Amino acid sequence: MTNRKYLTEYVSAFTHSLVNQGVKNAVISPGSRSTPLAYACMKEEGITVYRQIDERSAAYFALGLAKASGEPVMLLCTSGTAAANYFPAIVEAFYARIPLIVVTADRPHELREVGAPQAINQINLFGSHVKWSVDLPMPEEENRIGFLVRHLHRAVKNAVSAPRGPVHLNVPFREPLVLDFEQQYDSPGEIQHLRGDFELSASTRDFLEEITRTDKGLLIIGEMTGEMPPEFWTFIRKLNWPVLADPLSNIRSNKEGNYQNLIIDSYDAILKSEVFKGNMVPDTVIRIGPQPVSKPLTLYLASVKPDIYAVFDESPMMRDAQSVVTHHIQASEAGLWQLEIPAKVTNSYTEKWTAASQLFWELTELHCNEKLDEGVLAKVLFDELDRCDLIVSSSMPIRDTDTYFKTTTRDVMIYANRGANGIDGVVSTAFGVQAAKQRPAVLFIGDLAFLHDLNGLIASKMQETDLTVVVMNNDGGGIFSYLAQSQEERYFEELFGTPTGLKFEDAARMYDAEYAAVETKEQLRSALRTPKEKAVKIIEVFTDRETNVRVHRELWNRLAEELDVQ
Repeated sequence: MTNRKYLTEYVSAFTHSLVNQGVKNAVISPGSRSTPLAYACMKEEGITVYRQIDERSAAYFALGLAKASGEPVMLLCTSGTAAANYFPAIVEAFYARIPLIVVTADRPHELREVGAPQAINQINLFGSHVKWSVDLPMPEEENRIGFLVRHLHRAVKNAVSAPRGPVHLNVPFREPLVLDFEQQYDSPGEIQHLRGDFELSASTRDFLEEITRTDKGLLIIGEMTGEMPPEFWTFIRKLNWPVLADPLSNIRSNKEGNYQNLIIDSYDAILKSEVFKGNMVPDTVIRIGPQPVSKPLTLYLASVKPDIYAVFDESPMMRDAQSVVTHHIQASEAGLWQLEIPAKVTNSYTEKWTAASQLFWELTELHCNEKLDEGVLAKVLFDELDRCDLIVSSSMPIRDTDTYFKTTTRDVMIYANRGANGIDGVVSTAFGVQAAKQRPAVLFIGDLAFLHDLNGLIASKMQETDLTVVVMNNDGGGIFSYLAQSQEERYFEELFGTPTGLKFEDAARMYDAEYAAVETKEQLRSALRTPKEKAVKIIEVFTDRETNVRVHRELWNRLAEELDVQ
């Protein structure tokens, strides 16, 4: 068999095996050394190919695609520093538990560490930030296909097994890098994989049934990747505990029924009241998913140290940064919904949480009618959304989402990169989410995060999309104005405020996007309601950092005063 036929058979087996393991999408950046696999992906009928010129943006696009679809995504680049540009997104995927099949093409072994161009040490390039890494053999070696298929099987199963995450396949190719497109590929057969979800043991069920009898309990729902099943809603009605819902839990939206009063969506603001916190110490806390965004909630749990704080997590790595968890249940949360528990008809503890939440929203409506800042404008945005996906950047946008996104029956799914909480790659992630969901998407982002991934807008030239970008431009890092260092005026602007004076109208023109500049609530509503005519629409909202801090604190202080006298 010629080298060309070896190569064709090898890459055909590669893509065919990935498809059989459930990989449907590949994100590819152009490059020479990855040519054989790029051709194979284009040839493989079961793979949809997305092209992204910049590897850093490509990796975040793939992350958004995998996050929203819930399926593993292949990510392919050429050798050298192209692979290094994947690193930030791989770190996010590792901590956010997103399944990526990272494939880096490489030089053959004889060109490594001898000064060859575009040849760096790619073996274990991503270190401990991938679940598994392998340097695959050259295509021309004997027994290569059986070995390759088994390693691809292992790679995908590693990526999709709890805890999910990225894996790295380093694939060396020797020139020439061309395929025989007429050659037919005969599969050597695939490996069958049988698995079952973790189930609750009898003792764990007894423990949970015992601790759920208390009235003074909190159910905390962190980031979830999909919609909750009907059993969840039946369970929380019976439990009748306050359900503290992180915005990324996606139980604040598209919901109907008599459990609406159980969803506490304003706990971040409520827990700024010292009196309320002191009066509402829970006996038991159960958390599903990672720790929510809210810092007040984190501080509250660390201070009250509940006697029982049980966390469901399929991973042996327990996410407990404050060291307050008392019970780690390594199982799927689905087992919780299956518990046989008696229904609590009334619960005064829940009623107090509900009353506090209702008070917050009453004050917020008054506040938003009277005031203007980023939070008020964020609420205008949220109130306009329906039948779409919302992608939220880290820093102030995710915090304003936590505060101002009210539980609603409208259909809005929320996504964010909270594995490592960075502001990099957010634009590309949004395009990936939109590609996975195939419905309108809205990106809510700050000016620095937008600048950080402005080149991600090139995705709109690579494939069809439907994205509206709402960028809050406060000319710098707005979140730092809420922190202690803001009280020290010396060097604050240079080190933390970091004003750039930049506006995004020219960037919109460069990428052929629609553009609107707004400063008021009425202007923002009008811009959001005006039908899009192009693939991307950028709405730039101009705000002031000092005003944002003052007006945010006015709402929090007003609520705390009301709660303190109750």
